[in-house]
Amino acid sequence: MPDLKEYTINFGPQHPSAHGVLRLLLDLNGEVITGVDPHIGLLHRATEKLVENKPYMQSIGYMDRLDYVSMMVNEHAYVMAIEKMAGLEVPVRAQYIRVLFDEITRVLNHLLWLGAHAIDLGAMSVLLYCFREREDLVDCYEAVSGARMHATYYRPGGVYRDLPDKMPQYKESVWNDKNRTKKRNEAREGSLLDFIWDFTERFPACVDQYEGLLTQNRIWKQRTVDIGIVSPEDAINYGFTGPMLRGSGIEWDLRKKQPYEVYSDLNFDIPVGVNGDCYDRYLVRIAEMRESNKIIRQTVKWLRDNPGPVICNDTKFSSPKRDDMKGNMEALIHHFKLFSEGFSLPKSEVYAAVEQPKGEFGIYLVSDGANKPYRMKIRAPGFPHLAAMNMMTKGHNLADVPAIISTLDVVFGEIDR
Repeated sequence: MPDLKEYTINFGPQHPSAHGVLRLLLDLNGEVITGVDPHIGLLHRATEKLVENKPYMQSIGYMDRLDYVSMMVNEHAYVMAIEKMAGLEVPVRAQYIRVLFDEITRVLNHLLWLGAHAIDLGAMSVLLYCFREREDLVDCYEAVSGARMHATYYRPGGVYRDLPDKMPQYKESVWNDKNRTKKRNEAREGSLLDFIWDFTERFPACVDQYEGLLTQNRIWKQRTVDIGIVSPEDAINYGFTGPMLRGSGIEWDLRKKQPYEVYSDLNFDIPVGVNGDCYDRYLVRIAEMRESNKIIRQTVKWLRDNPGPVICNDTKFSSPKRDDMKGNMEALIHHFKLFSEGFSLPKSEVYAAVEQPKGEFGIYLVSDGANKPYRMKIRAPGFPHLAAMNMMTKGHNLADVPAIISTLDVVFGEIDR
């Protein structure tokens, strides 16, 4: 055997399997990794400082752009922090709508993760299958907010508006004749809730298809079983949350352990792994998509039967109705003040966290009584996961690096902030 000399290479920042602008310095002995040094900061946008220089309402859109695959869940943590500080009561219907879109976002996130994870390991077709379902769910985003990604739909005290009674329809084109267009519009004849219900009827069979392609596939198992093992003790010590923690066998989920909104009234399970490897984390996320589907069905049933307000009626925090503004000077002033100066919060500090698809996403907010935060700190779930890269990768081969980066499900908007 020839003598192998240790050498160092760059993995990224412009690498298709780096899941963002990640630069890894890899120390290699032949094909075996002896050390990993992650370099971040290449996407730094100073989000926390930008938020500290804007009125509270004008920063909701920044949350979408942190983890740009889990948009509305990020908004949820931010508006919850404001509500905690202001003592706002959120109408029950708005809480159900938030939970509905939190779970739609969880499925959106896991579908993109699954497609990207599969293509990183050489399975091409799974990405196409996953994007087929994602397309329906981003249509739901568009129906309520007008945007397919950066929704800015949640508001302090509720949500921007109620769910629409109509879904956008496909139109005939050169590629879609009358019959095909009619078939594509079958699920879109009713309201948004009808469309979501139809999706939940179809989705379990779609998850079966993903599993049929991957779960017992021997090449998939060779690439993921016993790769990137994290013990329960290491998962806790490194500050893991979400599927990364549950994949190591620890049953911790904020929706169950520290319930917020109406999660305590809903019936769902927390999937956990056994071995803490890439394969277990894959199985956990697959099971989470099934559980999210169950939650979505429960919220749709409740929302169909229970109309009501979707935002608090305190016009210091919510915009007055357009009709009121036309004939009431007070309402017009409230509207103008809300969107120009915003609102001031009492001197205090709060921490609000939600179970984001990747783990615990938290907002620590400090107010000095002004109309903008004195300090804001984001607790991003991906940051501690990336910190464990050296521990997870050491001793594995170079070809295992994409599998381990991908299983972390990192998005660099939230890591670099």
